[in-house]
Amino acid sequence: MRTVRFYLSAIAIACIAIMSLSGSYAAGDEIAELKSICNGYEDQRMDTYDLAFFLAVHGYNVMPEESYVELNQNGTIYRLVPNGEEPGLCAILQLA
Repeated sequence: MRTVRFYLSAIAIACIAIMSLSGSYAAGDEIAELKSICNGYEDQRMDTYDLAFFLAVHGYNVMPEESYVELNQNGTIYRLVPNGEEPGLCAILQLA
């Protein structure tokens, strides 16, 4: 009886670990998609408001600030800074 409980506990712990890891991979996929969108376009004149509008149209939860755009992706906060003459639309920095 104890061995059955032990195995069931081990299986439950393994399932919980797998489910928590799959959430991490999903968040990574979302950021990979964001990077793909931002690297797929270039606009030297894009400011924070243009960038925020562009990302909002693509379904992202963004808020333009003075010199950056704040992105809230499933509770993780990112700061996106328009690139200007650099390749892509913006640099992506994870804050929290």
